[in-house]
Amino acid sequence: MNRIALVDHGAGNLVSIGQGLERAGARVHLVASPDDLDGAAGIVLPGVGSAAAAYRRLDAAGLVEPLRATDLPLLGICVGFQLLFEGSDEHEGGGLGLIPGRVRKMSATPRLPHIGWNDVTVIRRDPLLDGIASGDVFYFVHSYAPIPESADDVVARSDYGAPFVAAARRGGAVGVQFHPERSGDAGLRILANFVSTCREAVRVA
Repeated sequence: MNRIALVDHGAGNLVSIGQGLERAGARVHLVASPDDLDGAAGIVLPGVGSAAAAYRRLDAAGLVEPLRATDLPLLGICVGFQLLFEGSDEHEGGGLGLIPGRVRKMSATPRLPHIGWNDVTVIRRDPLLDGIASGDVFYFVHSYAPIPESADDVVARSDYGAPFVAAARRGGAVGVQFHPERSGDAGLRILANFVSTCREAVRVA
């Protein structure tokens, strides 16, 4: 299969994510400019820390518009998931706008940031969650969570004092608030499912 593009904007668990994708049979290459997207079968947008800083780095690299316009399968992880939305309470800048909705600071929580393992409830079946059951646990590190405009875009939820969206999809853009690369076998299954989606997209193209 063609390569999977792993976006390097200076804040992501690139080594662990890359290893997980390669374990699933992908060839991974790092992306730091629009030209690096050429020949990719899919894109992974990771992120840790500040969404504002991540967006600024994407913009400075000229990657915002290519990511907005791509028709490739795109997986956002943690902050990368939040960047798929139209905007965030964390900063004044926008997002990629691939999933309508906004990222809000979590409330009614025991403490922030939310760090640790939480079970996830599957809301609707999705290729990314193939083989994942409600009650499977994943590792989270975040203080903000997206609120999709349409409930139809919600794929999975979790709960930390109050329910929040753990995964969402609109078209080819899908994201997870947790870190699959730090979530054991269940997380590796998520990455393998994305690799399968990219392989299928190449096959039918």
